[in-house]
Amino acid sequence: MTSIRFALNHMTAPSLAIDDFFALARSLGIDAVEIRNDLSGNAILDGTKPELIRQAASRHGLTIISINALQRFNEWNATRAAEAQELIDYAGASGAKALVLVPKNDGTGCADGERQANLRQSLAALKPMLEEAGILGLVEPLGFEICSLRSKTGAADAISELGAESTFRLVHDTFHHHLAGEAPTFPQLTGLVHISGVSDPSVSVADMRDSHRVLVDGDDRIDNARQIRALLLEGYKGAFSFEPFAAEVHAVKDPAGALRASMDYLSARV
Repeated sequence: MTSIRFALNHMTAPSLAIDDFFALARSLGIDAVEIRNDLSGNAILDGTKPELIRQAASRHGLTIISINALQRFNEWNATRAAEAQELIDYAGASGAKALVLVPKNDGTGCADGERQANLRQSLAALKPMLEEAGILGLVEPLGFEICSLRSKTGAADAISELGAESTFRLVHDTFHHHLAGEAPTFPQLTGLVHISGVSDPSVSVADMRDSHRVLVDGDDRIDNARQIRALLLEGYKGAFSFEPFAAEVHAVKDPAGALRASMDYLSARV
C-alpha cells in the first residue's frame, strides 16, 4: 500500500483563524497547508502580516506549500502584474513555497489561438518574477466549460515551450480533471493535487460547481481514489490537499473527525 501525503487547504475550514487552522492540520498528523487570499475576515485579506503567518507555521511545524491564488493570471496587464508581485512578496515573507495561478473563468479568452497566446504572455511575464523570489508557479486548469484554460496539455505545452519546467508546475485538481474529461495526468510536471468529491446524485457533470465539492466518501462520483492511485503509480510524490467548497462541509462541527474519515477512506483504497 502506498501512503498518501495529505495537506489541508484553508478552504477546508475557512472560518477558523489561521492559528486554529494550523492546529487542525497538526491534530490530523498533517504537516503541509495552503493559505488563501480570498477568505473575508481571515488571513491574508484581514491584513495579517506575512511574518506572523511564517511564525505560526513554524510554531506548528508546518510547511506552507502554497498561497491560493492569483486569479485571472492569463489576462496579463498592469493590474495583474501588481497583484502578482504583491502575492509573490507575501509568499516569500510568509515562507510559502508556491503561488497557485488560476485562469479566467468567465467565458472570455477561450478562442483557439487567443487562449494560447494569453497563456504564454502571462507565463513569460511571471517567470522572472517567480524566479527572483524563488517561488514556484502552480498552474491550475479549471474544468468548467467557460474557462479559458481547461487543458493540462495546453498548460504543459506552454511551460515546455518556455523551457520553464523549473519555474512552473501543474495543479491536478480531481474535480476539474473530471469535468475537463482530459485523460493525460502529467505526474512528473504536477506540483500539487487538490482533492474534493461530489456526492450529489442529481447534478449532471456539466452542472457541477464548487458548491458541490465535499470531502471524499463512498458516494464520490468523480473517482478520487482511482485518480490518486494512478498519480502515485505514475510517480507523483507531492501532497494531496483537501479543497472542499461546499457550505455543508464548512458548517461541520467536528472538522477533524470529518477529515479523518475521508483520509481513512482514501488511504484504504490506495
